[in-house]
Amino acid sequence: MENLLSSYVIIFSNLIWVNILLALVLVFFERRNPTSTWLWLMVLLFLPIIGFVLYLFLGQDMRKKKKFKTKEEEDNYFDIIVADQEKILSTKEFLKNNPNYKKYNEIIKLNLMGSKAIYSNDNDIELFFSGEDKFRALLESIKNAKRYVHMEYYIFKGDDLGKKVIQALAEKASEGLEVKLLVDGMGGRFLRKGITKVLTDAGGEILFFYPPFIPIFNVRINYRNHRKICIIDGKEAYLGGFNVGDEYLGLSKKFGYWRDTHIKIKGSAISAIQWQFFLDWRFASGEEIKGCQSYIGDTSDQDGVGVQIVSSGPDSKWPSIKDGYLKMISNAEQRIYIETPYFIPDDSISEALKISALSGVDVRVMIPNKPDHLFIYWAGLSYIGDLLRAGVKFYEYERGFIHSKVLIMDDDVSSVGTANLDIRSFKLNFEINAFLYDREINKQLGDRFSNDISNCSEITLEDYLKRSNIVKIKESVSRLLSPIL
Repeated sequence: MENLLSSYVIIFSNLIWVNILLALVLVFFERRNPTSTWLWLMVLLFLPIIGFVLYLFLGQDMRKKKKFKTKEEEDNYFDIIVADQEKILSTKEFLKNNPNYKKYNEIIKLNLMGSKAIYSNDNDIELFFSGEDKFRALLESIKNAKRYVHMEYYIFKGDDLGKKVIQALAEKASEGLEVKLLVDGMGGRFLRKGITKVLTDAGGEILFFYPPFIPIFNVRINYRNHRKICIIDGKEAYLGGFNVGDEYLGLSKKFGYWRDTHIKIKGSAISAIQWQFFLDWRFASGEEIKGCQSYIGDTSDQDGVGVQIVSSGPDSKWPSIKDGYLKMISNAEQRIYIETPYFIPDDSISEALKISALSGVDVRVMIPNKPDHLFIYWAGLSYIGDLLRAGVKFYEYERGFIHSKVLIMDDDVSSVGTANLDIRSFKLNFEINAFLYDREINKQLGDRFSNDISNCSEITLEDYLKRSNIVKIKESVSRLLSPIL
């Protein structure tokens, strides 16, 4: 018995030393945000064993391991393109043909310099607000594919919808088309080979982005590929919030109706989505993709929607999507409407929202009234008190679950994509958004926002102050964890 106790003491002592070592690493080597550093130090101090496990799951900074570095030649290649576009955007001819450009030129330049997001204005955009409409269109596009289908999703389930999409891809692969499916290792951890075999047997390829060491059990919780894109023949591309699964058709008993936003793009903006797919596929496969330009469709001179495709993630120099959100909020003169399932703003976003509201801008935020992740839900509620006091209006969506990631600025600028308004999307996930410069698209999104409000209840400051002590405790604990949620 004494030997057993002695062994436990030795093990516990070693864990304490490991915690101390991790604390030193956090302070002197990781160079994290001070708030995040203090949180991890507290976790390691007060939860010696559990804290160590949590750090293995959530705390590792893979950027230090250079997991996501791209080749220097690629950076140089894009630097040349960015420099060329900078010249084009400042020419008299461009300004003459784009009279509204001055309203949002700062946002375009920010995305161009921060994310190397090329601006094009020959695009056609179709909006989808329900899973039925989105997947009906997507399956039809796959059916009509002539050359290739490249698809990338965060969550891909092996249920009825998942099987239907796999079967559609397999049919095109059997016709000799190039079919590549990339699924996140965490979001696709329950997708079995028995379901995907029909695709690989037909000649298609499927890879998992940053897969778990052990099936189902994944310690690589951070740095997930949260993108949801599909490119067909370089002529059509899909981007937005819908994952692949029956619940996104509104068939979940828990969530019911699923409200989301997705877009289909035709035009030059597709090239940026295609390039991002190549980078993600290369990371997952370790193989180079040759002849990339042959996958890009023809551009058009016709006038259309102005678009920039902005990507961000652990491999980005700047938090480009967050910076784009921040610029939209700061530049707004009339309104900022936000739909997001997860609302955990960092200090910069929170302050920008308060300043805009105090300046007379109509700031409205729509969130779900039912959580799919409890800690995130309670943490989000903890942030809205000061914002309500500043005049920001909050609405809880009650018809089902709102998963839409949309920002609407004034009458001309909008953003639709995969990034939530939370710290995880800003810093830890691989995300992709379309920044849209068009009055008609802005109006369609604004009208839909107004329609969604009819299915919401407003959170007033009076109601918020009546929260029970139990709710306040849940919020406080969750807020402490918000930097790592």
